Amino acid sequence: MTDESKPGSDGEIGLDLVAPELLAPALRRLTLAALGIGIGVGLLMALFVHWPIALATGLVLGAPTALYAVAVQRRRITVSGTVIRARTWRGERRLDLAGATAAEILVYPGKISRIVLRVTAGADTQVVPLAIYSDSGSGRELHILGLRKLADALAGCPLASALAISGLLVQQLRAEARDAVAEQRPLYRAVRMVRDRDQVAPVVLSDSDIADLAH
Repeated sequence: MTDESKPGSDGEIGLDLVAPELLAPALRRLTLAALGIGIGVGLLMALFVHWPIALATGLVLGAPTALYAVAVQRRRITVSGTVIRARTWRGERRLDLAGATAAEILVYPGKISRIVLRVTAGADTQVVPLAIYSDSGSGRELHILGLRKLADALAGCPLASALAISGLLVQQLRAEARDAVAEQRPLYRAVRMVRDRDQVAPVVLSDSDIADLAH
C-alpha cells in the first residue's frame, strides 16, 4: 500500500502519497488531450459561427482541464530536517515544525477515507496526507522513508501533541516495515475508529485516541 520516494539531491524527502513522477506522463497526456479537444471544437464551431464565439467555446472546453493538469504537475510536498515545503501553482510555502504551535491528526470519513497531519505555525498551516483507505482496507499510505523523516521532524518539536503524533507514526512505520495487515496499522485503525462512531464531518483525533493508537 506504499509508494517509495527517493531523496532529492538536497536531502529532501517527498511526502506525496503518489510520487509526482508517476503521475506526470498521464497528466501530460491529459493536458494534450484537453488542448486538442478545445482546438478541434473551436475550429469546427468556426465553420458555423463567428470566430470569437468559436474561440470562447474552445477555451471553455479545453482550458480548465489543461490548467488543472498543469497545476497538479506542480504540486509537491517535501520535508528536509524539520522544514516542510509545499509547492503549488501559486508558489512555494515553508513551515518549520520546530516552531509549530499546533499539531493534529484529522480523519475525513467516507467510502474513501483520508487521514492527514495538520500542522500550524503562527498564521501558517500545512496539511500532509498520511493515508487513504477504501471500505475494504485497501488504499495508499505514506512510504516508509517519508514516515521516518516526518516522525523525526515532529520529535524535534516541543509540543506534547507533536511528540505523541511522532510516536504514532513510528508505530505505523514499524507496521509497514513488517507488512502488517490493515487492522494492525495505526492509521487504518484510526479511520475504522472514526467510522465506528458514525462520524460524517472531519474528526480531529484526541490525545487519548492517539495514545491508544500508538500502542
